[in-house]
Amino acid sequence: MLGKVKLNFWQILNMNVGFFGIQYSFGLQQSAVTPIYDFLGAAPDQIPILHLAGPVTGLLVQPIIGAMSDKTWSSRFGRRKPYFLIGALLCSFSLLLFPFSSSLWMAAGLLWILDAGNNTAMEPYRALIADKLIPEQQPTGFQMQSFFTGLGQVLANLSIFIFPIFMVGKTGSLPTWVYASFFLGAFCSIATIIWSISKTKEIPPTAEELALMRSEKRSVLGPLVEIVAAIKDMPKVMWQLALVYLFQWYALFCYWQNASKSVALSVWDATPSSNEAAYEEAVSWTALVNGWYNVVTFLVAFALVGFAKKYSPKLVHAVCLLLAAAGFLAFPHITNKELLLFAITGFGIGWASMMGIPYLMVISKIPKERYGVYMGIINMMIVIPMIFQTLSFGYVLKNFLGNDPRNAITFAGVLLILAMIATLLIQTKKPTIHEQ
Repeated sequence: MLGKVKLNFWQILNMNVGFFGIQYSFGLQQSAVTPIYDFLGAAPDQIPILHLAGPVTGLLVQPIIGAMSDKTWSSRFGRRKPYFLIGALLCSFSLLLFPFSSSLWMAAGLLWILDAGNNTAMEPYRALIADKLIPEQQPTGFQMQSFFTGLGQVLANLSIFIFPIFMVGKTGSLPTWVYASFFLGAFCSIATIIWSISKTKEIPPTAEELALMRSEKRSVLGPLVEIVAAIKDMPKVMWQLALVYLFQWYALFCYWQNASKSVALSVWDATPSSNEAAYEEAVSWTALVNGWYNVVTFLVAFALVGFAKKYSPKLVHAVCLLLAAAGFLAFPHITNKELLLFAITGFGIGWASMMGIPYLMVISKIPKERYGVYMGIINMMIVIPMIFQTLSFGYVLKNFLGNDPRNAITFAGVLLILAMIATLLIQTKKPTIHEQ
């Protein structure tokens, strides 16, 4: 790959605008999909397995796409950008169709397509940061993605809060506001990706790199072979990070699946079956709460870069996890809906760290020609705990937590404390983010 040059702030911003659209749809998944399942008649212990789409498609799609993008080059389309565009088209298609879901399994099927699209775009986007930016600018690049993560999810959650105010009643099987939120998401998904593609030029490979790329034999199993080889060569810090992610991402899935029902019980003393109107109000307020934690995320994202440079990414991530855990532990015990905003602020800080800081612990240990596949492997470390959660938590919730969503949020807080301890055990050097 030819030499990198220092980019200005607006070039880094334009490069990452597409992340906004990707994260809008993730925001809908976090705040709207579980209520949609509830409206379509899902039982509480069915919810985890119905969210299996995200982690499974992440496990299958992201590392394979990452490995493929490492071996891709087109003078017209580039290396990573074709995958952004394909992913955005899949997202927009599924978001347009999602409100027309007439059954639980139709909604679940569309979620699989939506997640496949998101995951097709995600890891090449992470790899683009490593491709384009010099080491000193990589923290800014990754935290710019955290900024757009927060901004995209804020808009998604605000749409769930605002649209029900003037879009009452149902259209088909679902509330009318679902249509507006998902149609807006479809537009954002494709429009922001097109913006980034049009504003960003990828760095072409050198003649030697291009010759090596063309000389390699291509096969259907090639990306899988590359993934296995990369796992064998994986730096120690990535194995240590995997333990952090086991607790961290299991906890987050517990929160996203149960937040609305926890708020409905703690504030409105309602369930989807006992008082549907109160539950819809709880869903709307939970969207505002989730929107607020994402506001916090994009407000603090760049400040965390400075702290990571000064104190080390490990310490910053550990402190952020502790703040998130404190918020989760308080959340289910709050009966005043406004106070939920204070509790979730800690998670907003933690979420900003989760979206960028861990990458700073590992990026200097990864060879540049394998950025794509290793970003995909990091995502495997995210989605495997999620798969474990979707397969196991229904049983845990029913048999150990009394099928009470408030207990699920408390359980998530405990897991984040374990993630913090695991973070502190990571053995890495403070100057990691300055190394090539």
